[in-house]
Amino acid sequence: MELVLATRNKKKIEEIARITSGMPVSVLTLDDFPLCPEIEEDGATFEENAVKKALAVAKYTGKPSLADDSGLEVYALHGAPGTLSARYSGESADDRRNVEKLLFEMRLLKEEERKAQFVCYIALALNEASVITFHGHVEGTIGTEPKGFNGFGYDPVFYPEGYDRTFAEMGAEEKDNISHRGKALRDFQRFLRERIDL
Repeated sequence: MELVLATRNKKKIEEIARITSGMPVSVLTLDDFPLCPEIEEDGATFEENAVKKALAVAKYTGKPSLADDSGLEVYALHGAPGTLSARYSGESADDRRNVEKLLFEMRLLKEEERKAQFVCYIALALNEASVITFHGHVEGTIGTEPKGFNGFGYDPVFYPEGYDRTFAEMGAEEKDNISHRGKALRDFQRFLRERIDL
């Protein structure tokens, strides 16, 4: 089964390809379809964005498409950065600027007020009209300074519940086992094994 990943984010592609490596799928990316138009992520929820991207890419490529939308929700910030996680610091947003803005916004919060969750929705569009979603989340807290050099996004400041290390201080396999994206992809794995004749 050929599967198009509806993203150009290299780190996401690496993570999804790593977690799906044992599955009977051949992974393609938007780099294989350079003329595929950009899809505006203007949904109110992660699920809406993932579904929109998966359906659009399936329609353009004529192949099943897998789209992910994920991000960080800080409870004391009323769920921010939320669906704006990748663009939190504005037009010139990058991982460093986003983390800096988040830490600034949280600078006055006490330790017990720094709880957050990473959320991931994955949408599988089998064609341009049929889509199935999978969800994963992981609870944790936001540190006061970045630690670690692995991962991407907010990984250097996110301590998953029960751990004294950030996602960025963990190896790939350890993070995959507990991460929001890992959980959603394992649900996707189970679906493929149980429902689709490969």
